[in-house]
Parts: sequence; structure tokens; C-alpha cells
Amino acid sequence: MSCVGIVGGLGVGATVHYYEKITAACAARGVVPELVFNHADANTGQGFVRAGRLDQLGDYLARYIEQLAAAGATAVAIPAVTPHIAVAEIKARTNVPLIDIMETLGAELRARKLKRVALFGTIFTMQGSLWGQVTPENSGAAFVKPQPDEMKFLGEAYQRLLDTRTPAPGDVDRFREIAATLQKRDHVETILLAGTDLTVIFDEATAGFPCIDVARPHIDAIVARLLA
Repeated sequence: MSCVGIVGGLGVGATVHYYEKITAACAARGVVPELVFNHADANTGQGFVRAGRLDQLGDYLARYIEQLAAAGATAVAIPAVTPHIAVAEIKARTNVPLIDIMETLGAELRARKLKRVALFGTIFTMQGSLWGQVTPENSGAAFVKPQPDEMKFLGEAYQRLLDTRTPAPGDVDRFREIAATLQKRDHVETILLAGTDLTVIFDEATAGFPCIDVARPHIDAIVARLLA
């Protein structure tokens, strides 16, 4: 069995979600996972993203990754989508293997042979369409962006989840309305739940629209690494 490090805190709810799912998957297999956690600060990370300082974000996260390696981790995962905007900077600063959420998502899209998808997540994730890391060339899928007013709502609603762990009245219904519009107007086949804090309000089974929780294949890859 391998030891995996988790850089938590960049979405506390997301970290808890990963912990619950990883331990449940391991328990179902009769094993106790070797996990080590480190806590990074979401506001600090978001500040670097807003300022476009990916170099500083890479420096910041690499420090936590190296601490996890010193604690025994042979691979590390970040249970949040937006910090992967700096994945190149992170990988340039540490040799610790990163279980990359973008790679696991690309494999999922290829397996499902999807052609048109949209994103729900932070404003940075939606505007960046995963920053060219998941493309039609490596996933088979093209990304459709919501209209500006839709994206504004989605970004603000996601921030509320990140800040308060609670959606405002009407937020969940509006998420579903936008999903239905994207399907009808833009021929989107599925919505990527590309923000793990969305698990506060729904998941693949309860969303009410076709969706892929990008955390799920990432968690599967973490569990596979733990069992290796």
C-alpha cells in the first residue's frame, strides 16, 4: 500500500468530501488507507488566482506538497479544481508525483465519448474552461460556456458555497434552470461539476440533470494509488 498526501483547506467541504469517499472506498475493500493531510488556506490561494500570480500559487502549494512528502506521502492530490490552474508551476517546483484531477477527468470524458460539455464551478474555472488542460484533442469534448449573466450567477453562487457551506434561497433551482438551458439551447450533453464544494447541494444522483462530478474519477485514482 502507498501513502497519499492530501493538500486540504482549499475548500474545506471538498476536503471532507474526499476524506469520506476515500475512506469508504477503502473500507469496502477491507483496507485502512495510509493518508496524511496538510491544511492550506483557501483565501490565500484565491488571492493568488485573482491576481494572476500563478508563480506564487505554485510556490505556496509546493511547500505543502513537500511537507506531505516529508511525512511519508509518495504521491499527493489537491481536492479542488481551481488550484490546478497552476499545475505547471506546481510540477516545476516539486518532484513529488501529483494525482492530477485534469488527467482523471480527461480519461473519463474519453471513456464516455462526450462531445459537448459545460462547467459549473468557480468563476476562474468556468472562464478558463480548465485552462487548456482538458481539450478536444486529449478528451474528445468541447467546452460550452454559459452566457455572461448565467456565468455571473454560477460564480457568485459557488462563492457562497465556499464561504458559508450553504446555498442562498433559490440557488439550487437556478443551477438546474441553467443546466436545462444549456442542454436545450447549446446542445450540451452533460454538466461537469467542476467544483467539489457543489457536493454541499447535490451530486451525480441528485442533481436533476446529466452531470459528472469531476471529483469522482479523481477519488478513484487516489484510491487506486493507495492500494498500489
